[in-house]
Amino acid sequence: MYRTRHFIYGLIALLLMAACQKQVEHTAPAIRARDSVAMMTSYGVNTLISDSGVIKYRIVTERWEVNINKNPSQWIFDKGILLEQFDDKFHINSYIQCDTAYYFDQLRIWKLYGRVRILTKDGLRFMSEQLTWDENKHELSSHVFSKLITPERTLQGTHFWSDEKMTRYYVSNSKGSFEKSDMTGSGASDTLRSQPDSVKGNLRQRATPQRATTIPLMH
Repeated sequence: MYRTRHFIYGLIALLLMAACQKQVEHTAPAIRARDSVAMMTSYGVNTLISDSGVIKYRIVTERWEVNINKNPSQWIFDKGILLEQFDDKFHINSYIQCDTAYYFDQLRIWKLYGRVRILTKDGLRFMSEQLTWDENKHELSSHVFSKLITPERTLQGTHFWSDEKMTRYYVSNSKGSFEKSDMTGSGASDTLRSQPDSVKGNLRQRATPQRATTIPLMH
């Protein structure tokens, strides 16, 4: 971009003008907003993460910014994020993805926005445009329209709450479809039952295995 002929000619002209004039000290205004400087910015991340020597997770994101100067400090995934978890045979058994994510590391809170999609190991699917994950309270919540699809039923509503394992959940202002046994009271409890689910991930480029601590979002 900066090697174009127009830029070179302009630079030469600027240097010639400076040589013909009295030297003047030029100073740029100081950067006062320290939160404009990120500690780390990574691009094209596609990494496998191991736990006790076994590959358990994959993290894929186009841009990962770590900014400890912001108040509160945060990780920023403004180009989207995909987190996958593998079983012992390296099959994808759960995932989380969204268009934008923020992780406030000191507060231990995740904020997910835009096409939030979750699949759990028990076969529950969650869809919404916003989700908050509070690691301190071990709970998930959303105050916008959300949809849950379990092996037994489908629920949707404008307020959602769940424990972080999504085995207990609550949807208000809801509507949904139920099995007949749910209406008669002869069905199982609201705790999710395990259900095999085939999920084929798009592996895209080969990832680089790394040893790291547990991903906060998928423990």
